[in-house]
Amino acid sequence: MSEQKNDFTSWYIRTIQQADLMDYTPVRGCIAFKPDGYEIWEHIQSEMDRRFKETGHRNAYFPMLIPENFFQKEKDHIEGFSPELPWVTEAAGEKLEERLALRPTSETMIGHLYSDWIKSYRDLPVLINQWANVFRWEKKTLPFIRTSEFLWQEGHTAHVDEEEAREETMKMLEIYKEVVEELLAIPVYDGQKTPSERFAGAVDTYSIEAMMKDGKAVQAGTSHYLGTKFAEAFDIKYLTKENKHEYVHTTSWGTSTRLIGSMIMVHGDEQGLVLPPRVAPTQVVLIPVGPWKKNPAIVEKLDEVFAALKVQGVRVRLDDSDQSPGYKFNEWELKGVPVRIELGPRDLEKDAAMLKARDEDEKRQVPLEGIVDAIVAELDTMQGRLLEKAREFRAEHSHLNVDTMEDLKAHIEAKQQAGEIPGWVLAGWCGDDDCEASVQTETKFTSRNIPFNPPAEKEVCINCGKPSQHTVWFGRAY
Repeated sequence: MSEQKNDFTSWYIRTIQQADLMDYTPVRGCIAFKPDGYEIWEHIQSEMDRRFKETGHRNAYFPMLIPENFFQKEKDHIEGFSPELPWVTEAAGEKLEERLALRPTSETMIGHLYSDWIKSYRDLPVLINQWANVFRWEKKTLPFIRTSEFLWQEGHTAHVDEEEAREETMKMLEIYKEVVEELLAIPVYDGQKTPSERFAGAVDTYSIEAMMKDGKAVQAGTSHYLGTKFAEAFDIKYLTKENKHEYVHTTSWGTSTRLIGSMIMVHGDEQGLVLPPRVAPTQVVLIPVGPWKKNPAIVEKLDEVFAALKVQGVRVRLDDSDQSPGYKFNEWELKGVPVRIELGPRDLEKDAAMLKARDEDEKRQVPLEGIVDAIVAELDTMQGRLLEKAREFRAEHSHLNVDTMEDLKAHIEAKQQAGEIPGWVLAGWCGDDDCEASVQTETKFTSRNIPFNPPAEKEVCINCGKPSQHTVWFGRAY
């Protein structure tokens, strides 16, 4: 059995190390992003930031240290995050009068400041996003997917009423879906979280959920309608046109560097990393082959192609190192570079080069005349091909015929005996928290979300058999 199927975690760690995306540090759960790994995040950041600004949001920055008393103001919030909070208790050799938390998220600090910034309806809406690092002291860590410190963006908005705030919540979820599917080629199910899975302190939480190649789920992004909970806790009021004081309605929403891990887990193969072209640090690598040093025309032609690709905005590298072609091919495949171009003396005689897409087995010959257009077209084709492959994989492992707990247990056992992944199941849920908890206790499947557009509607609860109130995706998750 292949490593990817037999030991997915080992395959994943090997893949990110061979691709030189990160390195471990002496602090548990904290990684260093190497240039290629960080550049992937920069491409994600750039695309999201552009879309945020197009919808009227602006960036700001808030302190990393949060006073302990801030967390006490919103009871559900502190209960949700207290097990994961790292605390600063001493500074400059003196014990602090009040502990300071390293932010797990910024609702409390931002709520405190919004209470000063917002006075009138004229100040609303407030549409702010922050790019930052956050800390959650995880018991079990995995690079990019679950770390003690990670990078993310968190949006925090304030509105005059519920309708406007809920519209904001859904707008940002749709932006997440678009970016993850169009940039990272990861298909997602969008929907609402169950009460037990919603963000600590939220009225409603919505998510996009992605399936990895081991069948597990990653929560790829969340958007929360917070109602007036944080406004009441931090006294964020505004004067209406009728000269009445009302609490604002707030939202928060976030995605993180776990998107990098998700992308690796969705597209990687036995050889290692496969990068969607739109997010790849290097999209094309040009490699001279054969006795190319004796034939200057080969590198001259590659230099021409290099310059022409640069003009087109393609991120391209020319590998004219002394390593053997085979070594170079392997090295760039491990890095997941989408397109490789090989040019040797025989190719030059034919006025052609060999093109190899990272996700395809075979090379193909392309004429040197028009090669830039052919490369750009291949990058676009590969982007769509990766998304379609991921959709096909998800469809193959999304199961609609599981209606009872007995069905689910039999399904899991049959898949395990066959050496296959159990994937996700679509099942009914009556709305009782105990029934949802029973599914997790007995199978380790958790609710992912209540999809907006389920492929089927389930009529009975998977646990108790009573009429279902919701149709839910269940699966094992990171």
